Amino acid sequence: MGGLTTNSAATQSRAVLVLLFITLFPFPILVSTAATQQELVRGFRASPDTAVQSFQPLLNDPTGNFSLGFLRVDKSQLAVVILHVPSSETIWTANSTVFPAWTDRTLLRFDGGFVLSDTDGRVFWSTDTAGDRAVLLNSSNLQIQLRRDPAVVLWQSFHFPADTLVENQNFSSEMVLISSNRVFSVRLGADFIGFYAEFNEGKSQIYYRHRALQAKAQVTPGGGPVHLRLNSDGYLGMYQNGSVPVDLQAFNTFQKSANGFLRLRLDSDGNLRGFYWEGFKWVLVYEAISEQCELPSPCGSYGLCEPGSGCSCIDNRTVYTSGQCLPADSGDFCGVGVAKNDFWVLRRSGVELPFKELMSYRTGFTMDQCESFCETNCSCWGSLYYNATGFCYLVDYPVRTVVAVADETKTGCFKVRKAPARYKSKVGVEIGLGILAGIVGIVVVVLGYTSFRQWKRRRGIGRFFEDDDGSVSPGPYKDLGSASFKSIEMNSGFSR
Repeated sequence: MGGLTTNSAATQSRAVLVLLFITLFPFPILVSTAATQQELVRGFRASPDTAVQSFQPLLNDPTGNFSLGFLRVDKSQLAVVILHVPSSETIWTANSTVFPAWTDRTLLRFDGGFVLSDTDGRVFWSTDTAGDRAVLLNSSNLQIQLRRDPAVVLWQSFHFPADTLVENQNFSSEMVLISSNRVFSVRLGADFIGFYAEFNEGKSQIYYRHRALQAKAQVTPGGGPVHLRLNSDGYLGMYQNGSVPVDLQAFNTFQKSANGFLRLRLDSDGNLRGFYWEGFKWVLVYEAISEQCELPSPCGSYGLCEPGSGCSCIDNRTVYTSGQCLPADSGDFCGVGVAKNDFWVLRRSGVELPFKELMSYRTGFTMDQCESFCETNCSCWGSLYYNATGFCYLVDYPVRTVVAVADETKTGCFKVRKAPARYKSKVGVEIGLGILAGIVGIVVVVLGYTSFRQWKRRRGIGRFFEDDDGSVSPGPYKDLGSASFKSIEMNSGFSR
């Protein structure tokens, strides 16, 4: 798929927000009443209908379960998607990096291949093919074909997945699944499936790896690449040659008679989940990572995941709010214009990385040497030292979630970038306003109390009250000869 992209960080950010919107906020689709075709031929043209508020179908599969069309996102932008019509779930997205505006000046045409462009000639997505027709199969696979007997497939959406795989779709080592927030990805290795996080610019950190168990068939070195297939019988199989899987990951629907539909999605938390369509709802039937604290960053930046207890912060003076403890960062401490000591150090005992088995480490270090090595290394964001083994793990990306453990000999040392001047001034202003608010509150309390005292005096409840002329007079007369006062003895400091 030959999509054109932009280097603009702002544009990329908007695209990520659009994809997150598609993934996190599904909504009922109001399908256009216009006739929808089951085949597109050369000369096809389509522009968004400004009256359509959600989804404009352009091409349906024979069953009507899937539809290719324009999806309006964030009110003003457009994505070319394949939709699971009964659930309004997006199965595939064509242009996943740059999105055009939802206007009648945006054009999708088919002249042997798809081209999405605007009137200024800017191309947002293109398949770069020379076919005769485009069809959408009942598997949700969009194909560009040459009219032959049998038809020759020049291009198909199954070769360019976004964040989702559907049943009977092959996933090869040349493909990649990318989460809607574009932080996580899934790729195949020689004999394993790996999950990767882009926690830093241009650096991938593997956080999950599942090797083929090779129970029924063996992976043959040099025997060709492996591939995955989501089997309609309810499992994710890994194959090398032939139909016998070298690995099988069963779903909850494994070997159950079912007439629904299976799909796998790489979610924005980095987990790969399987869902089964029961005919009226999606049911979760598989999770690659079953425990929250085993996810790559369940508690956000500088978060602490406590198994069975949820999220808190590495710095226990910080309250866990809004999915993070300290602002997320990027880059490192190297380069021109970066101060050598532009950070402060946060230490915590009883912590480890959720995927330490997949990280490199150094040996022969003491704890002080491990910390010092990281502090003087401008590309290092943190270190974790295990006293029992002497292993020193170095974190070369901005700190994410660590896991709380009972072993206090496992210690972490983490760099925290100092807040910029404008952030400090903002904090200073907020503190100043807080102090001012406190002073105002005290003044209000004092004035209120004074007013209450004056009110009591006017009512004659206090020790003194005011006459009509405003002068102060003694309080009410007390009969000192009464029984209650007769019992009082005057003590001048000595006893009789």
